[in-house]
Amino acid sequence: MQNFVQLWVYLSSTPLFGLTATMAVYVLAHAFYTARQQAPWANPVLWTVVVIAGVLLLTGIPYPTYFSGAQFIHFLLGPAVVALAWPLWQRRVELRARWAPLLLAALIGGAAAAGSAWALGLTFGLPADVVLSMTTKSVTAPVAMGVAEKIGGIPALAAVFAVLTGIIGALSGKYLFDLLRISTTQAGWMARGFALGTTSHGLGAARALQVNADAGAYAGLALGLQVVLASLLIPLVFRLWG
Repeated sequence: MQNFVQLWVYLSSTPLFGLTATMAVYVLAHAFYTARQQAPWANPVLWTVVVIAGVLLLTGIPYPTYFSGAQFIHFLLGPAVVALAWPLWQRRVELRARWAPLLLAALIGGAAAAGSAWALGLTFGLPADVVLSMTTKSVTAPVAMGVAEKIGGIPALAAVFAVLTGIIGALSGKYLFDLLRISTTQAGWMARGFALGTTSHGLGAARALQVNADAGAYAGLALGLQVVLASLLIPLVFRLWG
């Protein structure tokens, strides 16, 4: 027992802890997810976050200590996002034929996501900086932080809203699409994926990729379009509004 305690004290204070803990918990969570036939509520990202956060709280390990090891996984987020371009390249002929309706859908979806967050924030009387932070919730977290800072929001809070939006979308998307009777034909998967990528960015795209190749490809496209459109248009709109 004493040897175990000494080992724990050593590991918990080194970068090895963050890396090992994240990989081990995710592998177990993904095995559980697979065993449950990829049920949305068993999303491995969600349960990895819950378990890791619980361990840090119970053990008192500072987040910077954990992240000193987890940053190696965080670094892979960039290449993973870039890799989403491969399914799009495979469908480049389809995309050329549909670029106009896809761009229009991205504009409408992005406007609805930002506008609804802004309207709800004002309705509930939230502070202005919180409302501004919420408007970027449907853009991937690093971009949401940058856009929020530009318009007077709180970058850290914008990241929280973005992650929560991604998780909620990944969990509820299937049930909402089924409720709306969106089909599971090829066209239906494309619509599901594009909608999920528009509202729930990277986490939504990851969920779509796990379920269907066409859904994953169009979710990746929607994610990229929202990054570009939000970066350009949200600061412009608030500058004109102000």
